[in-house]
Amino acid sequence: MNGPRLQHFIHTIEQCFKASGIDNPSLDVRLLVQHALGLNHAQMLSQSERILTTEEIAAIEPLTARRLRREPVARILGEREFWSLPFGLNEATLEPRPDSETLVEAVLRQLDDRRGENLSILDLGTGTGCLLLALLSECQKAKGLGIDIAPRAIEQAKTNAKNLGLNSRAEFRAGNWLCGIDGKFDVIVSNPPYIAHDEIETLQPEVRDYDPRMALDGGGDGLDVYRSLIPCLGNVLKSKGIVAFEVGQGQAASVSAQLREAGFGNIEMVRDLGGIERVVIALNA
Repeated sequence: MNGPRLQHFIHTIEQCFKASGIDNPSLDVRLLVQHALGLNHAQMLSQSERILTTEEIAAIEPLTARRLRREPVARILGEREFWSLPFGLNEATLEPRPDSETLVEAVLRQLDDRRGENLSILDLGTGTGCLLLALLSECQKAKGLGIDIAPRAIEQAKTNAKNLGLNSRAEFRAGNWLCGIDGKFDVIVSNPPYIAHDEIETLQPEVRDYDPRMALDGGGDGLDVYRSLIPCLGNVLKSKGIVAFEVGQGQAASVSAQLREAGFGNIEMVRDLGGIERVVIALNA
């Protein structure tokens, strides 16, 4: 008995995804099928009428079942692109997201012609290392340190640095924010936990059930980490150094006020592609 044609099989899964309330069902099913069959986008199009074998269907179905349980596609594939670079992820890391590219853009814009200098960059709560490694890819003489409390996150960040050929300029180690940090840095970046504790259960299941809770929970109002870090930043940031935080919706004004109170100047709130004030960037006085 002949199996289904590829195009028809994809359409059937897409309808299942759509009925389950999955965003972007067409894109998701195509990424999963491409991965299972080892095809690229062009091959998928050119082979749309091919008949799938029993073995090929058996390779696809476990992946689509995971997606129906609302596991994100990037976690199923084990990788997500960020800043046009591939980043592996694991259970201890957040999934790199396009919103966070706003922080990279803001820092590079602030650095301007300093991008060719021997800069030192500190990434607090580094996760996959995506912020630090994206900046190092653009600043060819810079070196950086990424800190994360989760050892498994540090393992993944080190792997990502090696795969991107940046391990000679990137160090990653387990730690609790600024504890044990020596020296001062030209740039400090961070995407800390900023979801209010009681709001976590209202998040999409892709985030609520699969992102590490410690990387989401920012306390009662989501601002606990900012309140803890900002008063101490002057001890590890050079004069005229740059600090940039990713923030949640509606938090930019409060984080800006905290930075101003701590003596920072040239404070700017930067919007992401969705129009949300996503990044607060400032200079050390």
